Amino acid sequence: MANFITTCDYDATIHREILDALLRTDSPTFDPQIIEICEDRALSEMRSYLNKQYDCDAIFSATGEDRHPLILMFAVDITVYHIFCQHNPYKMAKIRQDRYDRAIEWLKGVMKGDITIDGAPLIQEPGLSENSPWQIQADEVRPTFR
Repeated sequence: MANFITTCDYDATIHREILDALLRTDSPTFDPQIIEICEDRALSEMRSYLNKQYDCDAIFSATGEDRHPLILMFAVDITVYHIFCQHNPYKMAKIRQDRYDRAIEWLKGVMKGDITIDGAPLIQEPGLSENSPWQIQADEVRPTFR
């Protein structure tokens, strides 16, 4: 899942110096997998909202220009939030909390069906009807006697 977000994608959301400081890249105990762990958490969180209607495997396996820009933006916002949380959640910038909250509200709207993601691949049948909140089932028709 970590290939969906690249290091360059963070440049539109957070200054590189701030990201490096949060990740403690200059520390001898720096673990480069921290960012991948946070990315995986963010994408897993997004999958839990999107998987009812959208083909998450297709969405999150896309690379480069094939990635959906809105999904990518929210994935980066959620990832940065998780990075801030592992650093010091008590000193989190308000903008990070606001962007995370906005991403979750958007995902909840997608899950409810109030928001559609234009251009995102849908789950193909029969999976889509199995995930529908509206399941209609009828009893067998009884024979009529005359």
